[in-house]
Amino acid sequence: MKVALINENSQASKNALIFATLKEVCDQKGLQAFNYGMYGKDRESQLTYVQNGLLASILLNSKAADFVVSGCGTGQGAMTALNSFPGVVCGLAEDPTDAYLFSQINGGNALSIPFAKGFGWGAELNLKLIFERLFAEPVGGGYPKERAVPERRNAGILRDVKNQVYRPLPEVLERIDQGFLKETISGEHFAEYFMANAEDGKIKEMIAARL
Repeated sequence: MKVALINENSQASKNALIFATLKEVCDQKGLQAFNYGMYGKDRESQLTYVQNGLLASILLNSKAADFVVSGCGTGQGAMTALNSFPGVVCGLAEDPTDAYLFSQINGGNALSIPFAKGFGWGAELNLKLIFERLFAEPVGGGYPKERAVPERRNAGILRDVKNQVYRPLPEVLERIDQGFLKETISGEHFAEYFMANAEDGKIKEMIAARL
């Protein structure tokens, strides 16, 4: 599984801490972790939480990533933005129980975390525990286990509904403001990670043409 981290501008200074914690857990569980920034560097390409949503959709729909970890000050804006784009089912987790229940009941492919609200003493420990519980078991295993079948059915219904009411991502990429799109994919390591991991097809071709 390929796990991507995306930070927006207000919490970019915490990127190194967040990624180090995420990578530690991913390494333990045999997962690949990729840091798409922001990195908290001077004059780097900016990402708002809305751009986090677009970037997450590009990564997930192209199979460049299988799961996206994102967030903002409260986690609410990033969650809302990620869920606004096709192919993304994003939850919000303030603690390890949130992360585990979202993974097992909702079976989503993205998680938003508050990186300012409540981010104080022991924050790195809470992050590590969130990531450990998020990836503790295969996604969609159900909780409690006897509810697994109806929970998977409901998660499938949600994905089907989203496929009907959201525009396909290639259409979104054509219609969205191109300056907004170009800034979204202008991160320091985006081209390197995306081109190496995205599956061949329309989305990869469209993004490659805009790099």
